[in-house]
Amino acid sequence: MKRVIIVGSGINGLVTANYLVKAGYNVSIIEKRGFTGGACIKDSLTIEGKNIDFAYGATVLGMMPEFIFNETGLVNEVEGFYPKTPKLVYFKDEANSTKIFQDPRDLEKELKDKWGEKGRINDFRSDENKVIKFIQKLYKEAITPTVEIAYKELGKKLSDLWIFGTAKDLLDHYFTSEKSKLYMGMTVIESGPASIYDPGTAFTIPLMDSGSVFDGYWGFVKTGIWKITESLTKINLSLGVKINLNSHINEIDTQFKLISYTKGQDEIKQHYDHLIFATDPITPSKLIKNFNNKIELNLTGTSGKVTAFFRNPVKWKDSNEYPDSFRFIFSNNSLKKFEEASQNSLKNTGDYFPGFIQIYPDGSAQRTMNNKESLDKIILFTKNLSYNKKAVDIDEVKEEIVSTVLPYIENPEDLAYSKFLTPKDLNETFYFPMGNIDHTMLNGNQNYNKRTFSNNSKNFYSYYDYQDIYYCGAGSFPCGSVAGTAGYMCSKQLIRNDHQI
Repeated sequence: MKRVIIVGSGINGLVTANYLVKAGYNVSIIEKRGFTGGACIKDSLTIEGKNIDFAYGATVLGMMPEFIFNETGLVNEVEGFYPKTPKLVYFKDEANSTKIFQDPRDLEKELKDKWGEKGRINDFRSDENKVIKFIQKLYKEAITPTVEIAYKELGKKLSDLWIFGTAKDLLDHYFTSEKSKLYMGMTVIESGPASIYDPGTAFTIPLMDSGSVFDGYWGFVKTGIWKITESLTKINLSLGVKINLNSHINEIDTQFKLISYTKGQDEIKQHYDHLIFATDPITPSKLIKNFNNKIELNLTGTSGKVTAFFRNPVKWKDSNEYPDSFRFIFSNNSLKKFEEASQNSLKNTGDYFPGFIQIYPDGSAQRTMNNKESLDKIILFTKNLSYNKKAVDIDEVKEEIVSTVLPYIENPEDLAYSKFLTPKDLNETFYFPMGNIDHTMLNGNQNYNKRTFSNNSKNFYSYYDYQDIYYCGAGSFPCGSVAGTAGYMCSKQLIRNDHQI
């Protein structure tokens, strides 16, 4: 029985372990912290005498393929929910929200009426669905993303527009309204201040809709999203996966396939047949003995989050009939200003450059799932924070973010407390390189077929030239989030490689 050692117990490490142990491998995980879960964990606070758990890092579930959810056994452990109501978008020059309907016909009418959109919304959704189905095929069949497979499955025209093109060209192709372009293109800066003019950024748009647990939408997990990693840890232990917590790796000797780590007072040396890093992409280079490859990455992250706790359920001034809906508040009305704000955050010349805020109504969703909590909570996922200060150093930025949202709420006086995390906090808490939630930016040279660290085109998930060392962290294809897709695809590639020997 071949021995596989996995470094890191976030979602990708746990998914990889699940598939490999069921394939007959001897699997163990080394985790430096005292708990599993990576950034998908809970924290707890006592606010005005009331105890409440909340999502410390990741908050919502959206990119996990349904087959991973089912095949790992999570389907038997976790209850989820996503709002089928329209998403709501607010611009400062508008009295009411614009509804982003799931039905393209309803969406077309709404955008025409509200934003004067004269473009081809149906064509956009139709073509996006073609690309999403292609992406999902790559996931399920664990197919290496290449230029050739894209051209074969989608044709050159769609591939060049949706996968290898710029976000700016993609948006201009289908839409006429600046507001339409802003909403449809906002995910370009999901992983950091990628420019809408960068080749390859178009791919981020369908990528963020490619999950299938909630039919391509984003939703919530009953109790909290940490239930995903807690449940998968329990499942893996029952299958025989060994999990070594509070274990610190000292050295990896690739010549003799030995990994040395300290657990408590003990120094342990173990042989491995395969070693998998489910970490950030830089950590392996620090641990591998005599590592001599040059690493050049665009890392900067600009995402932060404010978790706001309310004494009573939040009541929205506009469209309160949709309490579970995702909401988006834009500070800019044009792509030019959107681009300027995101690129300014890259320069570290200020602390915050308002762009847009995503609002996740976690408390309302929990009530819908009959999980009643002592306080209501909404999550304000914010972009364009510079990587220079921790939350404790820029309380005024937190107040600016919160004050942007409160005018849309009927009962702002119920705000009891808010918790703020900046990119620097994310770096120190979850080891995200430069605070990047996807570990590297999703720009042209780090997206789709270029989102790999392998020097071997036939072994996409290998780490540089090391035949038996793999990498499947958030910096690998497809990207981060609580998905496990990279872990699944990596495990399938490892199994195929072994069967070819």
